[in-house]
Amino acid sequence: MPQFHFVAYLSARILVSLGSAMLSVAIGWHLYTYSNDPFDLALVGLMQITPMILLFIVSGWVVDHFPRKAVLVTCTVVEACVYIGLALSMNDGDLNRTMIFSLLFVHGMTRAFYGPASAAILPNIVSSAFLERAVAITSTTWTTAQTLGPAAAGMLIAWVDYNTYWFLVGLVCSGALLYLQLPPLHINKPSGRGMELLLGGIRYVRQNPIVLPSISLDLLIVLTGSVMALLPVYVVDVLQMDEKTLGLMRSMPALGGVMMGIVLTKLPPMRKSGLMLFGALVIFAASVFVFALSTVLWLSLAALWVYGASDMISVNIRSTLIQLATPDQLRGRVNAVNMLFIGISNEMGDFRAGSMAAVLGPVATVLSGAAMALAVALGGYLLFPDLRRLDKVTDAEVRDAA
Repeated sequence: MPQFHFVAYLSARILVSLGSAMLSVAIGWHLYTYSNDPFDLALVGLMQITPMILLFIVSGWVVDHFPRKAVLVTCTVVEACVYIGLALSMNDGDLNRTMIFSLLFVHGMTRAFYGPASAAILPNIVSSAFLERAVAITSTTWTTAQTLGPAAAGMLIAWVDYNTYWFLVGLVCSGALLYLQLPPLHINKPSGRGMELLLGGIRYVRQNPIVLPSISLDLLIVLTGSVMALLPVYVVDVLQMDEKTLGLMRSMPALGGVMMGIVLTKLPPMRKSGLMLFGALVIFAASVFVFALSTVLWLSLAALWVYGASDMISVNIRSTLIQLATPDQLRGRVNAVNMLFIGISNEMGDFRAGSMAAVLGPVATVLSGAAMALAVALGGYLLFPDLRRLDKVTDAEVRDAA
């Protein structure tokens, strides 16, 4: 039965992730073709990240106080309502931008609660022995969904145009039905009151010698080393190729992540996890160096494949460590902090790359990013001895008795 529950959970996450990935492509396309205003695309991203920043303390508290299954079902139902609203608002091709951005803000609010809940519930439905593999499987399927989603959205837009959003309704409703198959789960409600309770996740992250380094490394390595925002510039100005090459280059990090994720699900529990984590970060920085200096397509593609594969190794280790090193009654609030760090690092990483490239040019920007990413990896190795010396990820497990 636990295996069935994990399959139901995994299937639901795939469907909901597919819907979210397809929404980003579809809404961007429809807004831009309607208004021809690039600022609308910036607003789409703003509507997604703002609720997460505003609500991360509250969302973590909710996930730790209310049944996580109920939170997931509620989020997917609200998300389905958002997609229905988008479908109706675009039914005649006359877009109501105010309505659309309002719905996107509501969608961002659901993601603020859905992210911590979907991460915090995983240790409740799988055993500790299976958790490391479950995290690898979940990360791999999420990356796959993020890879297939944009392509599926493009085909649907060409086929049914504005009716694409009705397909998204079907995806998230199916996800809600699958989440309903999860068992009733007991919650170890946290003690405390007032701000002490609300800020418990932040306090735990700040004091924990495993969780804080894990989250900080993720934030800094993406903030400094991300190259995804500059791929169009590299295609046109460095490699001097067309939009087909851009699609190929964008797919390589995801392909590397998926392939490495599959390998990780087949391997026995990892040993010397701390050293493996820092090794993956160094390889990540090295791949950015190679990509920065490459002027031939095959080498750029290989560097991006390594970029995605090394990131999958570090994501798998960090995610497992955060799950195991956090008491169940704090997982919602800690995962809310983690999701906030991830969201900010992605958005600010793209902003850093774009703004620096406008001043320094793409090659100098990526080279400096690689140098900073390498400094993050080496600095983390020196500053976080507990994480560096970690052998098995299960060594970070927090027992209720403790």
